[in-house]
Amino acid sequence: MRKFALYQSGINYGFIYFNGDNVLHEKLNVFSNELEERKELTKEDHAFYNDFTKINLMLLNERLAAYEEIFTKAEGDKIETPFGEIYSKYNDIWVQRNKKFPLDIIVADNKIVGFNCPAREICTCLVEEGYELRTSLKVWNEKKKGEKLHPVKFLGEFMVEMRDGVKLSTNVFLPKGIDEKLPVILVRTPYGKEIFSQNHYKYVQRGYAVVIQDVRGRNESEGKWLPMYYEADDGNDTANWIAKQAWSNQKIGMIGGSYGGYVQWALASTGNPYLKAMVSIVTAGGPFTDMPRKGGAFTSGMLAWAFSVSRKKFMPELMARDDWDEVLNIRPLQDVVPKALGYPVEFIDQWLNRDDYDEYWEKTDWYSKKNNIKDIAILVLSGWYDDNGTGTTEALDVINSFDKEKRKAILGPWMHSGNSIRDLHGVAFGDNALRYDLDYSYLAWFDCHLKGIKNGINEGAPVEYYTVGSNQWKTSSNWPLPDTKYVDMYLQSFGNANSSYGDGRLNFNASKENKKDTYIYNPEDPAVQLIDVSENEVAVPGNYKDEEKRKDILCYTSEELEADLTITGDIIAEFYASSTAPDTDWVVKILDVDEEGNSIKLADGLLTAKYRNSFAKPEFMKADEVYNFIIRTSKISNTFKKGHKIRFTITSSAKNFIFPHSNTKKSFNSTKIVIAENTIYHGEKYPSKIILPIEG
Repeated sequence: MRKFALYQSGINYGFIYFNGDNVLHEKLNVFSNELEERKELTKEDHAFYNDFTKINLMLLNERLAAYEEIFTKAEGDKIETPFGEIYSKYNDIWVQRNKKFPLDIIVADNKIVGFNCPAREICTCLVEEGYELRTSLKVWNEKKKGEKLHPVKFLGEFMVEMRDGVKLSTNVFLPKGIDEKLPVILVRTPYGKEIFSQNHYKYVQRGYAVVIQDVRGRNESEGKWLPMYYEADDGNDTANWIAKQAWSNQKIGMIGGSYGGYVQWALASTGNPYLKAMVSIVTAGGPFTDMPRKGGAFTSGMLAWAFSVSRKKFMPELMARDDWDEVLNIRPLQDVVPKALGYPVEFIDQWLNRDDYDEYWEKTDWYSKKNNIKDIAILVLSGWYDDNGTGTTEALDVINSFDKEKRKAILGPWMHSGNSIRDLHGVAFGDNALRYDLDYSYLAWFDCHLKGIKNGINEGAPVEYYTVGSNQWKTSSNWPLPDTKYVDMYLQSFGNANSSYGDGRLNFNASKENKKDTYIYNPEDPAVQLIDVSENEVAVPGNYKDEEKRKDILCYTSEELEADLTITGDIIAEFYASSTAPDTDWVVKILDVDEEGNSIKLADGLLTAKYRNSFAKPEFMKADEVYNFIIRTSKISNTFKKGHKIRFTITSSAKNFIFPHSNTKKSFNSTKIVIAENTIYHGEKYPSKIILPIEG
């Protein structure tokens, strides 16, 4: 029988015993701080650990002996197991490839001594006694060794009244044995507060009060569910309620990802004086810069999420469908939800029926109130392929001018699910792409800014980021990088004066020759964004070499690079265009083309033409009149290797990502469609270009 201690975020939550036939466990009772009696793992226990740790203990038990044989006798730096798993050796750890929530393996003294499993907000470790420092526990032993852990006390469920009388279901947890007033960690969620308790006990055990609340209209809370709409006022009222409680010292921190990031910024935008620290993870941003109306289009790719929150209780099973192609082709759009789900969803109707940015959208837009966000210590985490990446871009814009010790950003090669996989849609990153220390950084941030503990978290580099291509973690004093050199690359036609498609050039030198490139955009035959809607990830990379053969995608490609070139930041696309339609969409991408012609998407952006000057005041185009458009893409840090090419593409559609524009004044929401001839101009008169943020 093999005994492994189970740790998460530096806390020993019990012991796991593998004997080949079954799994036994001794689980820490967080309410008594004592181990429960050893017993065999039941199906319910297995489900608990699978959710809590992301490790399949039953499967590990079945394979442990085989792993021991494989990894203790391994030669070289690559292994493919009989179970179809791929492992690479990185330093002294075998890291798993092509697997979300990988099970990384530590070998010492001719045996397996531990496992690390990183995720977006936690890192779990299984380790044999005596080998702790070989695992993810190393940072915890260095920084938190000997810390006192408290039992958890559930104070109760409170129905906290908002200013309009609606009451929100709120659970409060306190550490036992502390009589003084406490700093508070607030979590607000639309997914059901119960599922967040286990992973936040670690803060209670370390001397924080933890408050977890169902947002309005969700789970056990009263009121109407309109995503983002009530969160600023409700967050403000909740913070004020917390400040009045006998157990609160009136210092509040918040943590959460995605919608759980958005609610933090919504509260911060009210200027509430009690919010002192935030850990903003893959936060959502403004409705027209991020979701659901990115660039003015309607992001069909986020319908999977919308379906999952279409009932009062969170139903993630509604995201996974095998008929998304049929669902996204239903017209009119008002019929999509009732036909796909069998019932209407009010908030989706609101999104469909409000075309321009108005008071409804403004109320959901925390960034429009960014000037109220002051005197808060904010840690921001996101990835280059996060589909809420624009929310993080807005967050980074806000904290750019903060004092150095009150801002920190960690930006990795991750999608929305974050620090969880080393390979995305066929694109492989380095073995170092995932980190084991993020959960320590979150705790250290709160300890520093809510408890005043000098732990150095605010003394190092304020920005940590990963460069794809060179596969390096780097640091900077701010974002954007202060030493960035912004360099123009100009669009040029390679072929005839009126090129039809796909043979354009990108050049560092501007051309004086005025030319134009034209393509036909048919809304019934849109170009495709390479995503799986059920995955609920719409910003992942992908190889577009085949899609780029379409005649409605204009490609502008550089010469082969003579030396490595690194860009870090947002790319700006500024181009001149006309259309035979009064309105259309522009979809742009930046791609890295290798020697074999693979064209890997790095960043993208989009804009509905009528919103070129304002999302609130649409301006339709006149046929064949030339207009200037500026699109800020998602951010990236990428090294284009010597021999690679830089590619910029532009088209007017991205099936799966956005609903096709009809080329009419009704935008995406029209049963009538028009085929448009769209033209891009370049040369001395119309200097269309992209602006690259080249690392200094």
